[in-house]
Formats: sequence, C-alpha cells, structure tokens
Amino acid sequence: MKNIVIVIDSLTGGGAERVMISLATELVSQGHNLTILSLSNRCDYAIPDGIKVCYLFDHKASRVDRFWQLNRSVKKLEHWFEAYQLQSSHFDLILSNLDRSNNLLAQSRIQSVFYIIHSNVDAELQQQKRFGPLAYWYLLRSKRNLSGKNLIAVSKGITEAICQGNKISPKSIRTIYNPIDIKNIQQQSSIIASNIPKEPYIIHVGRLARVKRHDILFAALALVTTDVKLVLLCNKPEKALKLAEQYGVTDRLILPGFQSNPYNWIKRAEALVLSSDYEGLPTVLLEALAVNTKVVSTLCPHGPDEILTGPLSDFLVPRRDPKALAEAIDRVLKSELKLSEADILSKVSASGIARQYLDLAI
Repeated sequence: MKNIVIVIDSLTGGGAERVMISLATELVSQGHNLTILSLSNRCDYAIPDGIKVCYLFDHKASRVDRFWQLNRSVKKLEHWFEAYQLQSSHFDLILSNLDRSNNLLAQSRIQSVFYIIHSNVDAELQQQKRFGPLAYWYLLRSKRNLSGKNLIAVSKGITEAICQGNKISPKSIRTIYNPIDIKNIQQQSSIIASNIPKEPYIIHVGRLARVKRHDILFAALALVTTDVKLVLLCNKPEKALKLAEQYGVTDRLILPGFQSNPYNWIKRAEALVLSSDYEGLPTVLLEALAVNTKVVSTLCPHGPDEILTGPLSDFLVPRRDPKALAEAIDRVLKSELKLSEADILSKVSASGIARQYLDLAI
C-alpha cells in the first residue's frame, strides 16, 4: 500500500482537476492512501469516498506564489508536509499540478516530486504576452522553475515539444496519458436528468477562456446548416451568452452552466466539438468516445491527433477556421462511426494509468 499526495492549485471546474480526481479514485480503489492538497479552499466536485482533501489556504490562493508571498507560502507548504508525515508516514509519491503548486514545490525542500504538465508550454507563453511583460515574465519563470525536475507530460506531443524547446531542461520526462474510468463514465452517462434537451444538440464542455476559442465555436455555429442546438457546459454562461450575441447564435444556445456530471449530457449529444487553440490531452474527447458520441476537434497542439486516429482523423480541422469547423460538424452529423473501436481507449484505462504512476513511487 502506497501513501500518495496530489498537490493542485484548486478543485474548481477544469480538466486537470477532473483528471486528478479520476486518478485519485482509481488509486484508492486499488487500496492506496490518497490525499489531495489543494492550495485554494474552493471545490466544485463531489469527492469520492476514501480520498482525503486538505486545503492549504483559506482563500482563492491566486497570489500565493508572487514574490512578496512566496517564502511565506513555501514555509506553510513545508510545514504541512512535515506535520502530515509526523501524524501518518512518509509519502511514497508526490504529484504536482499547475503553475502555483509547481512554483511552491519547486522552491521548497520537498524531494521526489513529479510535476505533471497538462498543456502546451510554448502556446501558454505566447498567449500570456497579451497580458503584458510582467504576466509573461511570471509564467516564463514558472515554466523555468521546472528545469532539473522530474516531469510527466500528458501527451507525446508535449513531451516532444519540451525536449525540442529551450524553455525547460528537465531532469527526466516521460509521457503518461490522462486516465479515464470508462466503466464509471458509462454508468454516469446513463443517469436520467430532466434538464437534458430532447431536441438534437451538439455539445462543448470547457471553461470560458480564450484558449477554448468560443468565438470560433460561435462563428462556426452560425455556418452549420444542420438544424441543431449547441449546449455549452461552462463556468460563465452569462458571459458566453454575451459573446454569442456578436455572432447571432443566441437562439441556438442552451446554457445549463457547469455540471458535475457532464457524461449524460455528452452521451445524448449528436456530437462533441472542441475548438481550442491548444490543449495537453483533451480528456473530454476521450470521454465522448467512451460514451459513443462522435467528435470534431481542431488540430491543435497537443493531443487531438493522438486521440483521433484512423477514420476519426477526418474530423480534425485547422485551428481558427470557423468554416472548416462548421463543415466538419455538418459532416460528422451525417456519418456512421464505430467509436468503441478507437485505439486510444485501450491506452487510457484508469487502472493501467494508475499502474504507470505507481511505478514512480519510491
């Protein structure tokens, strides 16, 4: 039995958060002790039994790694580890996720940490330039803090980009795909929910953020000729509606907001659409395939081309091209595909991915 801690910025709705809860759930089911240490005290998820959740700060933790707070935050993190391990035992595996957690752990005395890279580092940095030199410097420093560390990339594309780039020089790096519990997803997808539309719809699942390119999604929706609505499962439905007004598609939107169980919504969709500029390994594509829902995705770095292979690759389209996205949506709605045979599903089973993580334990 291993003693494992997952450190993460928060447990608010997001891809990395869902991935880590899935991993934690599987590790607990295999008989291991699992603690999630969240920097922020916010949690949007129902945490399964057997997973202990601790909160390091009693606020959003949005600035705990800024230079005027860094030393104090690192000491608080180190104290938590010391106190926890005195009460229990040492941790066999420490997994760090997202920039703030990475920054604190990278500056601490805590050893044997594996840092999970969930997204395209170069693309993140490029986007950060929009917010000015200080924002860019902060993110660049965060990425460079990972030099000399043991990294885990969630897709082969991320691994290759880091090895070929000049931002991070890791001590080691390996690829471990995001885990999905296919059986559990399929069970949750069968739950009846009265607010799921009866009329045909396509679906997009993801936070309202520039990288997700809802503007491209709405521009494409305006060009889709099939009579179909778009369900958005996102964290800011009012803001999404305001953006959709610019593209004249508000009458085609259904905005239920964030859903802790998105799988029954995904299962009943005609197709799931991903319009992102960049990703790491978009778990929502895996989840759609697991419940036999067709998908269309931008060919963004990284992940979609590792998921949509063979006949499914016909539904990868260039980024930032609403016309191509609209045409692919119309095409996929008329297609017949055997999604259960997707090669990627055999590579992302939660039990197999958990074993890969356990192989890292000291």
